[in-house]
Amino acid sequence: MKKILFLFVLLFSFLFTFSQNISVKLIDKNNKNPIPYATIKTGEFSGVISNEEGYFTINLDKNELETISISCLGYQNITVSIQNIKASNFIIELDEAINQLNEVYISNKKHNADSIIAKVRAKVIDNYKDNLFIFNIFRRNTKYANFKNLDFEIEKASQVRKKNLEDANTNLSALSKKITESNVKHFTEIKGKIYSKNYKNSKTVVEKASKLIDHKNDFSIENIQEKAQSIVLKYLDTTKTYKLKTGFFKIEDSLSIKDENLKDEQKNEFNLSELNKETRALLNHTQFYSNSFLDKIINANLYKYTFDDITYNDGGLTYKISFEPKKSKSKYTGTLFISDKNFAITQIAYKYFNNRHGDKFNLKLLLGVKYMENVSEGLIIFEQNANYIYQPKYLKQTTGSYFYVNRDLKFIENSPAKNKVSFSFKIEGDARNKEELLFTGNFELTNEDYAIIKQPEVAPYTILKKFEKSIWQNENIIEPLQEMKSFNSED
Repeated sequence: MKKILFLFVLLFSFLFTFSQNISVKLIDKNNKNPIPYATIKTGEFSGVISNEEGYFTINLDKNELETISISCLGYQNITVSIQNIKASNFIIELDEAINQLNEVYISNKKHNADSIIAKVRAKVIDNYKDNLFIFNIFRRNTKYANFKNLDFEIEKASQVRKKNLEDANTNLSALSKKITESNVKHFTEIKGKIYSKNYKNSKTVVEKASKLIDHKNDFSIENIQEKAQSIVLKYLDTTKTYKLKTGFFKIEDSLSIKDENLKDEQKNEFNLSELNKETRALLNHTQFYSNSFLDKIINANLYKYTFDDITYNDGGLTYKISFEPKKSKSKYTGTLFISDKNFAITQIAYKYFNNRHGDKFNLKLLLGVKYMENVSEGLIIFEQNANYIYQPKYLKQTTGSYFYVNRDLKFIENSPAKNKVSFSFKIEGDARNKEELLFTGNFELTNEDYAIIKQPEVAPYTILKKFEKSIWQNENIIEPLQEMKSFNSED
């Protein structure tokens, strides 16, 4: 009887714990389309953002949370009770703010985009503070790869039996087919704090982290080359070692199939120095220090501006201003949303303008390598904190690149005979990297406090083979998209 009672209590506790999170979908009342990037407040300065599919998840905090407030660009603000959310089958409809806008805005004044941007620039020092802040963050990184062309082939092989050569090329063709048909996606999620002293100095502390990876389809360029090399080595004399050369460069002094089997297992740890550098780069994208991304966007010498419209956002009028390059060195086009009340940028959407691009190099003839960053787009949403200073609430940044690698590899036997195997390796495709950063809280920091904070050298993370909802249970996160929820490398 005691055992039964214990199991009942355990089950009840389990259900109670997991009932604290509710997932909700936001839709437009008229067209029923999902509404992304709405701000959901669960407290005065706490909450989450709806994802690209309109979903968000909140923790009811042991039933103490009774209502939530929702605001979104172009829609009327709404406060709704948890009870009503449950009664409406966890769907919330938002009304467009057209009628409300007409009521509060009656003017024949012609607005000038350049004068508005000038006021934005003049008010930056009042509206934003970039230094000495602690940010509670949730970061999600999604990596994609699309391989368009792969070609592996052993071209010349002295002292290798014809049957082995045919088998090796058959296996290389199978590897190529598997890679081109694969849908490569990797997800990384991190919860922690970033202590920001200024745009050059920060410290990152990880509280929890996970990686959702399909090891069977781990197809980085380096990994693909290693898999192809392993196939070639399998059909060579496994009692010998080999030098590996590509072009003029010697890569390995002693490479063998035995070495491939004895590789150390990778530690499931982040290098905090690298992670801090990456996170600071994302944070810097939301700041207005001299010559920063946003500082350039509001520089009238670099960009030209067009007044598009007036809309409604979080209880006030908002100017909608588009921008595009004025000079060739300017790269972006997009839309700024600027508060009529204090000329603060509350939201910005951006992307590369026409044929503009980022880093690019073409060394096809010399080294068989070509690379071009051809996608850079993003969204930044700001929110006022307790001191009426605007701080980032959400950032999404997607970068993409084209890559081409054509290498002629040569295995040279470490023996007096120096038998050789020539192997061609050609790969071409597109890579895409999506970064999302949700700021769940911010607090001012002193130089003394910053000095005390110690950043560890490494931070552990959990490896997952399939999506597990429970790992982020009761946390303020960005609700995963369906592509992540359906991820399962065990299939």
